[in-house]
Order: sequence, then C-alpha cells, then structure tokens
Amino acid sequence: MAKVKTVYRCEQCAADHSKWAGQCSECGEWNSLVEVRQENTTPHRAKPNFSGGYAGNASTITTLDQVSISRESRMPTGIHEFDRVLGGGLVTGSVVLIGGDPGIGKSTILLQTATHMAHAERAALYVTGEESLSQVALRAQRLDLPTQHLKVMAETCVERICEVLAHERPAVAILDSIQTLYTETLQSAPGGVSQIRESAALLTRFAKQSGTALFLVGHVTKEGALAGPRVLEHMVDCVLYFEGQTDSRYRMIRAVKNRFGAVNELGVFGMTDKGLKEVANPSAIFLSRYDEAIPGSVVMISREGTRPLLVEVQALVDDAHGQPRRVALGLEQNRLNMLLAVMHRHGGIQSAGQDVYVNVVGGLKITETGSDLAVLLACMSSLRSRALPQQLAVFGEVGLSGEIRPVPNGQERLKEAIKHGFKYIILPRANAPQHSIAGVQIIAVARLHEALAQASELSDQC
Repeated sequence: MAKVKTVYRCEQCAADHSKWAGQCSECGEWNSLVEVRQENTTPHRAKPNFSGGYAGNASTITTLDQVSISRESRMPTGIHEFDRVLGGGLVTGSVVLIGGDPGIGKSTILLQTATHMAHAERAALYVTGEESLSQVALRAQRLDLPTQHLKVMAETCVERICEVLAHERPAVAILDSIQTLYTETLQSAPGGVSQIRESAALLTRFAKQSGTALFLVGHVTKEGALAGPRVLEHMVDCVLYFEGQTDSRYRMIRAVKNRFGAVNELGVFGMTDKGLKEVANPSAIFLSRYDEAIPGSVVMISREGTRPLLVEVQALVDDAHGQPRRVALGLEQNRLNMLLAVMHRHGGIQSAGQDVYVNVVGGLKITETGSDLAVLLACMSSLRSRALPQQLAVFGEVGLSGEIRPVPNGQERLKEAIKHGFKYIILPRANAPQHSIAGVQIIAVARLHEALAQASELSDQC
C-alpha cells in the first residue's frame, strides 16, 4: 500500500506546509498549523478545444448597463429586530453565518425564526448536527413555540442534506452547526479546515441555484473570532455576531458583513424564559437614571448601523498606586490613551498619575469615533468630582489638534436625544442645527477647551 502523505495546514488561511512550524508563513498566524491527510483532488479547469476556447458552456461578455437588475425578495423572519440586522428581512437564496459564544442564544433565536416562518406558511427545515431531535423538541417545548409546521432532521453529511433540500424545497433551512458537517469527497474529519471550506462552498452553491435561504451556525475561538478558515466569511452573504455576556439579560446581534443591508447594524434582544424577545426601545436599557447626578457619568449619542442609541459612559479617575492603569470596557484601549493625551495637551487636564477606568453601560461595544467627546467629559467629571447634569447628552469626535470634528448623521442623533427629553446637548459646531429648538439648549463647540469650559458651567448649575 502507498504511504499516506500528510501536510500541515493553517486553520486561518488553509495554506499547506511540508513540516510543522509555530507561525504560518503565509498569513503570519501563530499556532495555527494542524496535521491533515493530503487530499487527492481533481483539477476543475476545462480542457481547451481546437478553436482556441474551452470545452463546455461558453461565457458571454456584456456591458454593465445591459445587465438586468432583479430586485431581491425578502422574507420576514417574524422577529422585527432580527429583520433589522438582516437589512429588512431574509433575502431569497442568501447564506447567513451567525456566530457567538456557547450558550449565548444562537440556536434559540434560529429555532424561534424557523418556527415563526413555518407557522407563516413558509416551508422551513431545521438540520441539527450537534443535538438530537429530542433535544430540539424539548427546547421548542420550553420556549412554547408552535412546532406543528416545522420540519427537523438530524444529519451531518452535506450531500445528503442537499438531496433532502432539493426534494423538500424549503424557503429557509438552518444548519447547526457548520463545524459538524462533512463532505464525502474529503477524507479528513469534520471540523477541519478543508471540510469547513468545502462544505460551505457546496451549501452556498446550492442556495444560489435553488433559492433556499440558509442559516449556518458557526463556533467561535477563545479570542471571539469565527472558528475555521477566514475564507468562510468571504463565501457567505451575511455574517452576524452575538455580543453580550452569557450572564447578562440582554443580547446584541451585530452585522459585520451584509451584502444586502447596512454593516454594523445592531439588534437588541432580552433573554427570557420564553427565548429572545426584541427590545423596542434600546436606548432605555442603556441609560441608568439616578435620583441625583453623580460624577463621572455622561450620556453619549451613538449610532449603530442605521439606528441612533443613547448610551451611558462611566469613568473613574483615581490616584494610581504604582504604574497608572488605563482600562476601557466597550471602547478601544489605544484610543482612550490618545484621548487622554489630547485632553492634557489641549484641555490642560493632567491624568499622568491617575488610574483611568472607562465603561460603556450595558455591555455594548462602541466602535465609532463619535464617543470621543463623551469619554473626555466623563473623565473630567470624575477627576474633578463634579457631576454633570442628568439632562445632558454629548457626541463628537476629538482630533489630535484639539478640534471637535463633526460625525455622520448628526441631526438624527439630535432628534433621538430630544425624543428622550434631554435639555442640554453638546455637539460639534458643524453638526449644529440651523434653527433653535424650543426647550433644548444646543451648545456647539469647535475646540476641546470650549467643550470642557461649557461642561464646567453646566456642572456649576446642577
């Protein structure tokens, strides 16, 4: 018998190496090489014919203005917040990859979606590879979901799943999870780089040809990234991530990739004994109202996707015992260090010998720069032990030269703050409205020292 040849394949970029190494020479990832059996693959390239072309169906070339545009049809999932994250509904023939920590609610929300769509006379199929059918039925019973129309199947072979999908023709199919599936064309075990890549490619090709929308559940690594090759995220149409702690009541689903909708769109859910329930007013859960104003607390007007959100930012500045620490929860660590340096240089507030802790209430992760001004005002309030008014909302980007730069969609942020009853709003001068608003004091600033001075005056008034 011929000796079985093995190679060392990178789990991130799927590059092959003849021997093991601590770092992949292609993508630079550490400790990502695993030993796999060499697969015998056949080339897919067609043979050229004598006329100079290639055998098989000939490809045609056309100009872009002659391409017919078909408006994608969307199917409601029965959960409004989930439809928002998907861009307005589930597109026919799309492939959605959803990932998150174990126990955060991936299978729960997909089971809710499947039962809702099946109950709305849309054929749905739930394929489980990790759990038995009895476990799925027990979860549906615990969540009090209508199960009489939902079809389920326990299978891990991709070829068999495609055969069943071709016969049943469901509108949506859920596969839980992609790490448990395998294709018979490869000899490696399920969960490997080759199996995940080939299984996802077969399922994506089937979805585009048949029009069946697919949900793929993906595992995550200890760093929080989706497990498997990076090419998996490029194959699918939409990538969703669950955010939030498993011991917290609230869960957030963020779209990090969406070919049919806005990126960074956020859906907020509350975990209950009956599953995930959508939160109609997310700003209310991220705001903590106190009996009196406290130092180090500022309300920030953020924007996630197409939705403005009011989020409370808390800061604690205290004397350092040893090396000063800079800790940011929900914000970027390096940006906090930069903002503190800008506040010292252009605001005259020294924090070199202080520990600085900044936290975004509710477990939300803020990635936009519109939170800069709110973070600095919260740090100033905590350092001076002077509380800011409870009816104050802030947004704006801070530049390295101390200027307050405008942020996108300033008017929508302003309307969200006014809707929740805020009376003082500090914002960049370029985002200021053209006309005054009754009952609201708009404070437009152009430099950081102006914003700090205006905040100090408001602190003296409260």
